[in-house]
Amino acid sequence: MPASVVSVHRNAEHAFSKPAAGSILLIEGIGVDGDAHAGTTVQHRSRVAQDPSTPNLRQVHLIHEELLDQLATAGYTVRPGDLGENITTRGVELLDLPVGTRLTIGDAVVTVTGLRNPCQQINDHQAGLLKQVLRPRADGSVERLAGVMGIVSRGGTVQSGDTIEVRLPPGPHLPLTRV
Repeated sequence: MPASVVSVHRNAEHAFSKPAAGSILLIEGIGVDGDAHAGTTVQHRSRVAQDPSTPNLRQVHLIHEELLDQLATAGYTVRPGDLGENITTRGVELLDLPVGTRLTIGDAVVTVTGLRNPCQQINDHQAGLLKQVLRPRADGSVERLAGVMGIVSRGGTVQSGDTIEVRLPPGPHLPLTRV
């Protein structure tokens, strides 16, 4: 089964979760049309407070539906959009992609910039959920499982059922870090 879009989401307000939409329009260099996080500079409140002129490397948030399956096994009920993603995928190992990977989704292209850094709001959504998506590794580093962030490199419409084509950047490949 090819990699595909399970669902798409947007929210014009700065809220934790995003409701499902029939389709979303990605705008090159901006993000998801009608979403509170769209813009050329950072839109996440904590980052705006630090430096509002910082380039927005978090225009689009993608989460793999397989994570939601894992959370269900651990006793959590998390539906697509609940964790604030714009695009829920299936069949793509998002967390294993290198920086600069280009995802062709529908007629749009999203370039992966890094890992989402989950915050306390996840526990506000469901108690204990943060420990499921932000876990310590044996070597002392932190494993971030809450999806990836990207920028819109080519605009277009994305909807449920669209296939996802993965194009890795030229080597050497750099691992994703939090953005």
